[in-house]
Amino acid sequence: MLWSFISRTRGRNRFDLTDWLTWGYLIFGMLLMFGPVLWVAMSSFKTDAALSEYPPSFLPLATQTAMVKGYDKPLPLYEITAGEHKGSVLAQIRRIGLNAQMVDPAHPDEKINVKIGDRQPKRELTFAWDNYSKLFKRFNFMRYFWNSVFITVVATVITVLFNSMAAFALAKYKFRGRMVVFLLIIATLMIPPTINLVPIYLVVNELGLVNTPWAVIWPAVATPTGVFLLRQYMLTIPDDLLDAARMDHASEWRVYWRIVLPLAAPAIAVLVIFSVMWRWNEFLWPLIVLNRSEQFTLQLALNAFQGDLQTSWSGLLAMTILTLLPITIVFAILQKNITAGIAQSGVK
Repeated sequence: MLWSFISRTRGRNRFDLTDWLTWGYLIFGMLLMFGPVLWVAMSSFKTDAALSEYPPSFLPLATQTAMVKGYDKPLPLYEITAGEHKGSVLAQIRRIGLNAQMVDPAHPDEKINVKIGDRQPKRELTFAWDNYSKLFKRFNFMRYFWNSVFITVVATVITVLFNSMAAFALAKYKFRGRMVVFLLIIATLMIPPTINLVPIYLVVNELGLVNTPWAVIWPAVATPTGVFLLRQYMLTIPDDLLDAARMDHASEWRVYWRIVLPLAAPAIAVLVIFSVMWRWNEFLWPLIVLNRSEQFTLQLALNAFQGDLQTSWSGLLAMTILTLLPITIVFAILQKNITAGIAQSGVK
């Protein structure tokens, strides 16, 4: 069924020019969107030495090593491409300038000097799982993960509650100045977020919320985007349905909770996805209000891999993949509601 849908053509049992252009466009778009993510995912399994190689490789290839008699550590293997020993596989003892001192693993007593341009490393597919296991030894990963989950979940719940109540009032209640209030809310979208950082920090500091998760949660629970999205969707709910509930002696809270919210589920799912992405990926504001490491989110923990003199790229990439997984899972679960929610929010 799926294959018959994908393999449909405009021509009769053969590909038309339009079909080739469509497939080419789709494949190019897929590579453009998922190519960098796949590259980061594969690079997270590379060692620091493999990450510094040029030209880079897509697969996590590592130089093969072998134990040689008389040496305590495994030696890297190289295939000789020119000279007297062309075609041989030798182990490198050390590199001195443009020459490498090598040894045949079968005859470890004889040392051979080879130019570094006359050899190439023997590679094999190797996944450096240590990049991930070291995260749990070097950092309190689960603590940072819990901080991010707590802030994201609580902020999303409060955001949906506040924005949906504001949208319900603006969509279904008629009062003087309703459009003025709505336009003022929308106008805040034109204010750059960086302008609000100082006054919001002063308020948070006066409330004693600095270095607590609530300093990250409260300032962003009311979003004009969420109010606009939900209001536009709630305008499509018939007023007669709400009036019928009121005639059955339903309170305004009951009308909102039992009728409006279930009917606005597609738009709420879109807002949930947006809110989760905003809160999970937020970096600048948590960096300002969270100074204690035990309160750090995963995004701030990622910043710890960036040193002044040295950066652990293998750990940084592994941490990036672990940070991407939760948001990807949420998006995959709720993505079917995105198109419906956004499309119907624009229908009055």
